[in-house]
Amino acid sequence: MYESKFSRSILQCASALSLVVAAMCANASADKPGEGVKVTPIFPSIAEERFRGEVAMEGLSELGYKVQEPKETEYGVMMVALANGDADFTVHLWDKLHDKFYQQAGGDDVMVKAGDIMPGVLQGYLIDKKTAEAHNIKYITDLKKPEIAKLFDTDGDGKANLTGCNPGWGCELVIAHHMKAYDLDKSVHVDQGSYFALMADTITRYKEGKPILYFTWVPQWIATVLVEDKDVVWLEVPKTDLPDGNNTVDTMYKGKNLGFAVDKVEAVLNKEFAEENPAATKFLSLMQITTADESAQNLRMQQGEKKPADIKRHAKEWVAAHRQQFDAWLQASRAAATQASK
Repeated sequence: MYESKFSRSILQCASALSLVVAAMCANASADKPGEGVKVTPIFPSIAEERFRGEVAMEGLSELGYKVQEPKETEYGVMMVALANGDADFTVHLWDKLHDKFYQQAGGDDVMVKAGDIMPGVLQGYLIDKKTAEAHNIKYITDLKKPEIAKLFDTDGDGKANLTGCNPGWGCELVIAHHMKAYDLDKSVHVDQGSYFALMADTITRYKEGKPILYFTWVPQWIATVLVEDKDVVWLEVPKTDLPDGNNTVDTMYKGKNLGFAVDKVEAVLNKEFAEENPAATKFLSLMQITTADESAQNLRMQQGEKKPADIKRHAKEWVAAHRQQFDAWLQASRAAATQASK
């Protein structure tokens, strides 16, 4: 009788302990639904785009995923790697700019677009606000007037000097098309070479109080040095006219036609990984960074904080500054995993 009671007590204790352990494990699993799962990011090799990737990795790590060292490659190869399962996710797909790469790699059949990491990615032409207001310059076509073109002439040939983008970037093709489409070849000279070196000269001219005319995109550190509506203003085009003839795309920003498609950066996952990992998919569908935040981080890099450890620190600081929103994304991700397991 004594042994029986003792045995029952032992069994009851063991049972209670197992329930406690099971509850602890369940709570741990619910808190970290990705625990034990390896995830391989894939990013472009452009250092200025690493920041948003570090933020994504921070979130997945907090969900328990074992995040591997990111692979780095070009955008087209990136999509092929995701399609084939050689990588699990990226946060670097420009929806319109990279659509051809996405479709050629298999598109929605093999990959999943999870959300808008960065909406409102812009490209276009800008001039300094002071000159714009003094001479009522609103359109790129205003540069056809010789007296307006001469304001931006930096080499004495009578043409406006436009700081353009590097050959091979793709944007130079749109600019060249615009010069012909808007009949600007005779009044505008596009300066090409090392974009950031050219922009350093452009910024110097602005600080000297001289008129400036340049092409740029956002997000980027230049937007934090030459601030929209404070230092510079966007120029409009009279009508959308793009090299591929797809002139129905949205090129409007704050009521202005910038002449370039307004784009967005999306997260993309390998489809099989996305289906097996609802928490990761949910997190990447919710995560969002403003172009202003990435531009500000890029400026810190331009000022010298550009080592991998610096970028990782910037990401952690961004998470700390947005902790409430970040935690909401994590909670929704955990809930998605719990729901999927039922």
